[in-house]
Amino acid sequence: MNERVEIILSGSGGQGMILAGIILADAAIREGKSVVQSQSYGPEARGGASRAEVIIGGEELDYPKISNPDILLAMSQQASDKFLHRVKKGGLVILDSSYVADFPRPDGVRLYSIPISDTARDGLGKEMMANMVALGALIQVSGVIGRDNVQKAVEERVPSGSLEKNILALELGRKLAKNSDIL
Repeated sequence: MNERVEIILSGSGGQGMILAGIILADAAIREGKSVVQSQSYGPEARGGASRAEVIIGGEELDYPKISNPDILLAMSQQASDKFLHRVKKGGLVILDSSYVADFPRPDGVRLYSIPISDTARDGLGKEMMANMVALGALIQVSGVIGRDNVQKAVEERVPSGSLEKNILALELGRKLAKNSDIL
């Protein structure tokens, strides 16, 4: 892949979008790709806006900012409202239908509305696992990074006591996305 891929992972503080962005960037590095990862928090520790940006390319990346993302993962209504209109034609959008109910359907964008947080809460007993469910869904529908490298990055980045649940969450997200239809 020599093409630049711009990804925004956004939600509310406490949803784990920063960790998901770090894991995605780590996995891309494991695949030998050039990567830039940045993050932004709202003024509140929990509940405020939170965003990770990941840019992946096969060659050296000369500009570290995202203007029109290729991929958007929005875990909150606020994130959807703020970034959905910026996704470029031909891009991919994944919305957490647990929290994002009102959204336009942009032309020329593949859009998935998936109950990510509900799945984490109901399937794993912990909504805080939604970031890994979301990451699993993202890698399934985008193909931007291979599953094995994401799993290796998760193994390096999460506490050993929760590793098994995190890997299960990734797989749950992959299956959820695989069985979801584009809107």
